Amino acid sequence: MSILVVGSVAFDTLETPSGKAEKILGGAATYFSLAASFFTDVRVIGVVGEDFTVEHEAVMTKRGVDTTGIEHAPGLTFHWTGSYSGNLAEAKTLGTDLNVFATFSPKIPAAYADSDYLFLANIDPVLQAEVRKAMPGVKMVCGDTMNYWIADHTENLKLVLKELDVLLINDGEARMLSGETNGFKAAEKVMKLGPKSVVVKHGEYGATGYFSDRAFPPIAGTPGKTPAPFRAPAMPLAEVVDPTGAGDSFAGGFYGYLASQPVFSPEGFRTAMFYGGVMGSFTCEQFGTKRLETLTKEEIDARFELFREISHLS
Repeated sequence: MSILVVGSVAFDTLETPSGKAEKILGGAATYFSLAASFFTDVRVIGVVGEDFTVEHEAVMTKRGVDTTGIEHAPGLTFHWTGSYSGNLAEAKTLGTDLNVFATFSPKIPAAYADSDYLFLANIDPVLQAEVRKAMPGVKMVCGDTMNYWIADHTENLKLVLKELDVLLINDGEARMLSGETNGFKAAEKVMKLGPKSVVVKHGEYGATGYFSDRAFPPIAGTPGKTPAPFRAPAMPLAEVVDPTGAGDSFAGGFYGYLASQPVFSPEGFRTAMFYGGVMGSFTCEQFGTKRLETLTKEEIDARFELFREISHLS
């Protein structure tokens, strides 16, 4: 099964208590693609500038990611500068140079038309809606967003939410989108906007999955049950070098595993959340995409088993 992801491919300059990194490979679509590629085929749509080299693209193609959909435009690649000084839970944005990303208009190659799954990474909801409309035959749509779109582009975002099977957001965004302070009430209110399920990420404290009565197909003609919320922990790490991209890697592991399964079920959803946590934890161990570039499936499986052990997942 193949996932089509549309989002940013970027360079990041950032500083954490572990050091500083200048113009390293980043972007939501990049992290998502690398993480998901360990589970299924991935196709990516994005835009880069003239400073994006063959070596940069090879980071993805070496993992089998299809980069045909990455447009090479005149100018410079999207560049984000941030700092985690004193607080690894939240980055302080020091600079955002959209560059070629400012005029990004997703172009879907003909070869991508048969994609089975669609992931709408954190971009303008107008663009998300355009891509969703152009891919009516996908089996499932999963999406991400952020506080900027929630605050200033609410009506456009609501149009996208109606098209989602699963929405991934953090707890602050869930409260902002719903107007509720209670996590459970916030998730319920968000699902009423359209998503059949919501995964709320809590950073170092893991993630919680919430489900509506539309989340899963009925089995053998019987009415589907609404599963209870499910909490997956985060992996305790002795050192967090760089949390940038951990959320996007979570999404890649989560959705990549779901796409690899023959049946969409509550059990598979819960397992996918653990694989999301696994991929996010590895990303934090080195700056940028470096850890994902050297990661092996054996390491992923070993850490998943450790997750099972510490959480008593059966």
